[in-house]
Amino acid sequence: MKFQVPQFVEVEDKLFWKLTVKQFIYVAGGGGMCLVIFLSMPLFFAALLILPIASFSLALAFYTYNGRPFISVVEAASKYLVTTKLYIWRKVEEPAKPVASASAADQDSGSVFVPKLSDSKLKEMSWALGTKESLNPVTETAKK
Repeated sequence: MKFQVPQFVEVEDKLFWKLTVKQFIYVAGGGGMCLVIFLSMPLFFAALLILPIASFSLALAFYTYNGRPFISVVEAASKYLVTTKLYIWRKVEEPAKPVASASAADQDSGSVFVPKLSDSKLKEMSWALGTKESLNPVTETAKK
């Protein structure tokens, strides 16, 4: 038995005057709202309301943004405006602390001077591992 697999399942069927069902609903709904406004208000005030409603309904029916229908853009924008935002990182300005210069008397008092080898963090880490310097004191106490 051979079955024919449908092709182009993502393309909507054209039903009303080369319009899909969604396009027809958007255009008919926008046109109906514009007609109600036109019949119930003076022409000047009606025109102020009819133009945005008509353009929005036509955009919903025919406009695509980045290959996606305009309704998905409206949905994403309204969801962004309504939902709460989570700010994870904010930079906090701390006052600059003065750097205390180490005098020769402080160095001779028994503190160990560890030279900084270079500006490279990788070289510092390899030097610390080579000299068996403990980078994690928690693991050192667990080994004892």
